[in-house]
Amino acid sequence: MTDLPLKDVVVLDMGQIYNGPYCGYLLAMSGARVIKIEAPGGEGMRGRSSDVSSSYPFCMLNGNKETITLNLKSDRGRDLLKELAAHADVLIENFAPGTMERNQVGSETLTALNPRLIYAAATGYGQGGPHRDYLAMDITVQAMTGVVAITGNEGEPPLKSGPALCDILGGVHLYGAITTALYRREHTGRGAILDVAMQDAVFPTLCSALGAYYLAGGNPPRTGNHHQARAVAPYNVYATNDGHVAIICIRENHWQRLLEAMERNDLENDPRFVDMATRSANMDATDAVVEEWTQTRTKEDVFRICQSHDVICAPVQSLDDVVNDPHLLERGALSKVSHPKYGTVTLPSSALRFNDVEPPEVKLPRGVGADNDSVYGDLLNLSPEQIDELRKTEAI
Repeated sequence: MTDLPLKDVVVLDMGQIYNGPYCGYLLAMSGARVIKIEAPGGEGMRGRSSDVSSSYPFCMLNGNKETITLNLKSDRGRDLLKELAAHADVLIENFAPGTMERNQVGSETLTALNPRLIYAAATGYGQGGPHRDYLAMDITVQAMTGVVAITGNEGEPPLKSGPALCDILGGVHLYGAITTALYRREHTGRGAILDVAMQDAVFPTLCSALGAYYLAGGNPPRTGNHHQARAVAPYNVYATNDGHVAIICIRENHWQRLLEAMERNDLENDPRFVDMATRSANMDATDAVVEEWTQTRTKEDVFRICQSHDVICAPVQSLDDVVNDPHLLERGALSKVSHPKYGTVTLPSSALRFNDVEPPEVKLPRGVGADNDSVYGDLLNLSPEQIDELRKTEAI
């Protein structure tokens, strides 16, 4: 079996919450040696347990990493970070802009010590510009980016998106920037200072909404589950007798196939449905015809019939359905892992797949500082006595 592609890459992961840690997890699952650096008390996302995280999100984003502690408020702790950075290929952080500089371990300082270092900073709005110092969490970036404004139903208040899409998309873009910088370094020998903003990463998700904006010549109304330009029908979530399904027809032959699936060929020449433009203009009638059929069947029956007729359809799966999805489990995208608090939990592997490499086994995060002895001993050649002294002086 081929080695994982990032074998021998050493990453210092100072990420917090979701954004930075997800990037670190992707790097770890691609073969990098990822060393998570926490304050001596551990990252707040761990929850109350110091041995193994009691927080599911922490488990989901911090497995497969070594774990050490380091106190940035200590002079010796800051020196330790500089020494570690001299042995690292990548450093990840998603603190507020200026935090690392105030601790004398900013990007310029660390890359001066190690010109091959890739210093990867993730923030809400970037390292420059008028919004640089705005506090950023997923919901506020959703609001600032326009995601909240376009989500919800017409005439009702706007809604945030359910998933933490800004954090995770920011983490994915940070991963992409790091691997791009690693590729460049192979040719130039130079490291890089990376500035990845969640707001920048999320903007491309607005492509359909912006199409509607320019078509309308202004802000379009919120459209719920409909296409944002209201230019595609059917395009909705439809009730079944035990849940819901999503159905979309983006070409005329999709509509013809759906009519066959519904056994409604009598509608082929109905003037309300003759083409996409008229179906969109008669969207309520189009949806009524589809839902009249779906609500008499189970979501699995609708899905099966649509699949057999090559109609684009999917059942609306609950979280319980998703964590037990046989497809995701069979292909190894999800793994069942025993957790000391929750029992058996489902954790993701990596969406980055290589046909000649098996992804690593999914593991739970290590306890706070579990790898202090091995990492400080290995990378910095410190003796057990020296490491004990670091603990006594609260440098780690």
